[in-house]
Amino acid sequence: MLGKIIAINESIVSVRLGVDIYSIDGLIGKHVVFRDKDFTSIGEVISIEDGIMKAVLTGEIRNGKFLFGDITKPSFNAACQLIDNASLDIILSSSSDNSIVLGKSYVYPNYNLKLDIGNFFSNHFSILGNSGSGKSYSVAKILQSVFYQCKKLPFYSNIFLFDAYGEYQRAFSRIHEVNENINYKVYTTDLNSTEFELLRYPFWLLGVDDLCLLMNVTSKEQIPIIEKALKLVSYFAREESEVISQKNDIIARCLLDVLFSGKAPSLIRNKVVSILAKFSTSNLNLEIKLEKGGWTRTIRQCLFVEQGGEFADVELVIEYLESLCLNNFELSLPNGEYMYTMKDFSTALDFALISEGIMNSDAAFELGNVLKVRFNNLMNSDYSRYFDLDTYVNREGFISLLLTCNNGRKAQIVNFNINYVDDRFAKNLVKIYSKLLFDYITSLNQRASMPFHIVLEEAHRYVQNDSDVDILGYNIFERIAKEGRKYGLLLGIVSQRPSELSETTISQCSNFLVFKMFHPKDLQFIKDIISSADITVTNKIKTLHPGTCIMFGTAFRMPTIAILDKPNPEPLSQSCDINNTWYLK
Repeated sequence: MLGKIIAINESIVSVRLGVDIYSIDGLIGKHVVFRDKDFTSIGEVISIEDGIMKAVLTGEIRNGKFLFGDITKPSFNAACQLIDNASLDIILSSSSDNSIVLGKSYVYPNYNLKLDIGNFFSNHFSILGNSGSGKSYSVAKILQSVFYQCKKLPFYSNIFLFDAYGEYQRAFSRIHEVNENINYKVYTTDLNSTEFELLRYPFWLLGVDDLCLLMNVTSKEQIPIIEKALKLVSYFAREESEVISQKNDIIARCLLDVLFSGKAPSLIRNKVVSILAKFSTSNLNLEIKLEKGGWTRTIRQCLFVEQGGEFADVELVIEYLESLCLNNFELSLPNGEYMYTMKDFSTALDFALISEGIMNSDAAFELGNVLKVRFNNLMNSDYSRYFDLDTYVNREGFISLLLTCNNGRKAQIVNFNINYVDDRFAKNLVKIYSKLLFDYITSLNQRASMPFHIVLEEAHRYVQNDSDVDILGYNIFERIAKEGRKYGLLLGIVSQRPSELSETTISQCSNFLVFKMFHPKDLQFIKDIISSADITVTNKIKTLHPGTCIMFGTAFRMPTIAILDKPNPEPLSQSCDINNTWYLK
């Protein structure tokens, strides 16, 4: 026995020591047990002064299981002893067959800390810490260990890693050596790369919300224009013979709106001519001949404005246009069954702007023209190559392609290297791909039958309290955080600035690895957002060494300081070596 309990004050137990403390190495920070008849309380030694040891209660062992918390207090008759290995195994180690060794306990240097794969990856997790504290190493170590150490082959794992700086291309290059059925695939945003496949997204799979992101929509009034353009694009992109009736209906109704607009005849004529000059079919154009009373006139001639200011024969044009209108025809959003290009969408957008009457409203014209300019800038930039595919594929087929290596084998880790695009475009790409995965996995008949994990390096660049909620009505990461778990879509948030993250998203994380951090806002954010991060935990965060972290959450029985093993190979995240770069050799 170490001594006798003399006081219990809330979660602090005071013990008068009855042993020579000089014979016990490093007692501060270690655990002690208080053994009662039916249970054993666990305490962490926080101070020794004048022969009095104080320990903060962290939990209890009851019926061979550890329960975190200090609800139950030990009796004054409880025997106080140093913790033994059997008790350490109960509170620190995982007994699951699917567990991996992450590293060593900081307090017990010879003790291996194991992570239960199921408990960790079945919930959202977050890895936080300053630059250079060990975040990238921990991501690489955890994912490597999943494939290097597990007794069962995780063949059906699907991990999508958004690599902000291209740090991980080397880290997972050898996982196929464990088993030829385990593979790693890299997509790059480097347009000049000959080593890796270029990241491409089928443009025809983009939805209204995706295009809103790409076109930086700032007003809800702009969304209907994009929605109408998407409804139109299938008809403007396909062969005329396939959709001529529908296309005639679309153009005819637009022209009828112009003819009945009440504007001056000269303005109406100019607008009709401008529309048909760009949007026409084989039987709806300016040169179509209309018959009346034994003579014929073209549409152009019928719309000639005579000296009296009236049309030559506008009624004949109206009658013809009305004959082209279909009954029970409504536009609908494309479902990905038809392939179309950015140029096709640009044409549809032009028509949507005209049909929405932008020429009649300065405000509407301004909002619509901004969209047109932004989309044309994107279409004419190098970034358009990320949406340039020459072979049709549907959503299911595209996701299958993402998870298939060039050798035809399944990829368990897919790395999206987004280092070669600017922050705004990278953010949009990450959101678009995340929404694709969310929409797909929520459509599966059998819920959570195909788990996807999205790991976001430098997550503070993407997972923010931005304007998506105001414009689109939701933020995709917040939606995944709140709804994704039950469908099998899990987030891994890796960030050096947790205070810049969406609070809703990080609050849904159940497991945390927290490395060294200094910034008061970040420390306060962790303390506020994470219920188990008490003041003693946050104080330790400021003094952690690189590669050392505090682990806590549902996958850990109690907050634990760990020294993580280095990954092999390591990610390319090392600091600049001044000694080897500054000086003459």
